[in-house]
Amino acid sequence: MWVKLCCLLLYFLALFVLARVFEAVAWYESGFLATQLVDPVALSFRKLRTILECRGLGHSGLPEKKDVRELVEKSGDLMEGELYSALKEEEASESVSSTNFSGEMHFYELVEDTKDGIWLVQVIANDRSPLVGKVHWEKMVKKVSRFGIRTGTFNCSSDPRYCKRRGWLKSTLIMSVPQTSTSKGKVMLKEYSGRKIEVEHIFKWITAHAASRIKTIYNSEHLKEEWNKSDQYRVKIYLFANLDQPPAFFSALSVKFTGRVEFIFVNVENWDNKSYMAEIGIYKTPSYILRTPEGIYRYGNNTGEFISLRAMDSFLRSLQPEVNDLFVLSLVLVNLMAWMDLFITQGATIKRFVVLISTLGTYNSLLIISWLPVLGFLQLPYLDSFYEYSLKLFRYSNTTTLASWVRADWMFYSSHPALFLSTYLGHGLLIDYFEKKRRRNNNTDEVNANNLEWLSSLWDWYTSYLFHPIASFQHFPFDSDWDEDPDLFLERLAFPDLWLHPLIPTDYIKNLPMWRFQCLGAHSDEETLETFPDSESDSDSESKEVFSSDREVSEDDELSTFHRCSEGERRCSVETCSCASHYCHHEPCERKARSYGSYSSAGDMEPDWSAWPSDMLHCTECVVCLENFAKGCLLMGLPCGHVFHQNCIVMWLAGGRHCCPVCRWASYKKKQPYTHPQPLSSEPPS
Repeated sequence: MWVKLCCLLLYFLALFVLARVFEAVAWYESGFLATQLVDPVALSFRKLRTILECRGLGHSGLPEKKDVRELVEKSGDLMEGELYSALKEEEASESVSSTNFSGEMHFYELVEDTKDGIWLVQVIANDRSPLVGKVHWEKMVKKVSRFGIRTGTFNCSSDPRYCKRRGWLKSTLIMSVPQTSTSKGKVMLKEYSGRKIEVEHIFKWITAHAASRIKTIYNSEHLKEEWNKSDQYRVKIYLFANLDQPPAFFSALSVKFTGRVEFIFVNVENWDNKSYMAEIGIYKTPSYILRTPEGIYRYGNNTGEFISLRAMDSFLRSLQPEVNDLFVLSLVLVNLMAWMDLFITQGATIKRFVVLISTLGTYNSLLIISWLPVLGFLQLPYLDSFYEYSLKLFRYSNTTTLASWVRADWMFYSSHPALFLSTYLGHGLLIDYFEKKRRRNNNTDEVNANNLEWLSSLWDWYTSYLFHPIASFQHFPFDSDWDEDPDLFLERLAFPDLWLHPLIPTDYIKNLPMWRFQCLGAHSDEETLETFPDSESDSDSESKEVFSSDREVSEDDELSTFHRCSEGERRCSVETCSCASHYCHHEPCERKARSYGSYSSAGDMEPDWSAWPSDMLHCTECVVCLENFAKGCLLMGLPCGHVFHQNCIVMWLAGGRHCCPVCRWASYKKKQPYTHPQPLSSEPPS
């Protein structure tokens, strides 16, 4: 998880640097930045009209360019970034969808139960034509959708009773606006009563009703009273402008942030005395002033703070977020982090997607589960101070220059989703390349695994997990031939208890004791080879004979030859077997005695038993490979006390045989440590 989080932070850092590179390239090619102001005089009439439409100001009665330019100047400063966004939005020929209501419940659920939005609904009466034609309605939908106003069509033929109850006997337009200034308040429906069925007239009717919800100030005394008043709103945004009514984007935002931010329009058109404006720090109009308990913030001075709905919406969301905004943000971040698993996971393609689906399900489930107590925690009444301090922290952090850069980058990448996805894919491929290189350096085999190999291993794991009970519920390990012969699976379906055996993890192997075989009084390797050439050949030939004879004996027969050693041969001398075990296999003991006896005939190769763990049985031969322990070889002991070559016993245990090759004691279960018997005195008893 931490690796994916670091990769995601690194990706965000790369996006931030890439945005600065784009700004430098744009400045180099065009000679201006996105925050640079634009002189409206230098713009064409079409561009000026585009700016007014994006801000939501009517221009139907302004045929001359001079009047349109003055209206742009009165509504706020124009930046290069806003001009670019407005022109790009106009060129985009995306069709905006409109909702078709199926009946009363559908209308109530979307329109009357929506407390923080504006709806424009065209009602078509029975056997009547619509009030607005199809072409004009499409233009209307595209125009109002810029300001977050949703549209729909209600055909009374689908629910005539509801239309009669509402009094919709003729085709008309219905506008839904929140009635109160509190969050989740009542909704009122207004019917269009104008005679002119044109897009501009209908839009003026919509903006007039939306602007009526905004508090308007017409004189300095009223401004002084409002400025010094303390009420429930902690955040207020003032628009000081010489306009008849606020722009449509300002009115639409007042509906969207109902109960969170108070919008106030100060009309300075007929003011003679502006001294109080100078006292509170307002020296020019138009100005967008944000007033918080921490102070005054002038909107439009930092990067990305344009006079548009989208820019101001991002700004206010960062200052006064809802719980739903934080949840959506956490959901996006968690899923971006989970998708990193597609590139971090190495191996087969199917494996990558299986791991990705598992990660997405796990992360989203944990996110939803973790949000439930948070929502309950925020509902407690005595946490209002904690909530206020959290919002204060948001306001302090999001009014900085760095926060304005982050908001500008968010708007840029969200308006170019292809660029965002391509950079994410490129970042993931880089992570995949470095992760694959790192694992190849570590000699990891899963890098080169193909789909069939991984599916085969997944099936093996699934069948073993399905058919094998957990080891902790089994007191004794059961032997099974199913691993050696899969055909027995079909033969023994009627008796599953005959072949069920525990699924045992192999983590315990790394905790088994390991040490190196050392000898006392050992000479150099050259002397050893010169002293014992014949004995080695004899022992090799004898071992071959014993091995050939042992192959004819089955494993069960070999186990039956175990017997308790007699008192005399229970403790073999150091020159012979030294296999001081309560249960000693007769033939291996004889082999060990002959082999080690010939090997140590010179008296200089006596094993150093002090280096052995106290609970290990003394022995000089590995019964897995049937070879003597060489000087310096790595040994490993099992809980039963028997000792083997480390490589031999690891291969034995990893193959699924979790028991000792000699005594069949479970290799993962502890056993009472063996106490070596004291040597008998050589003096005869008196």
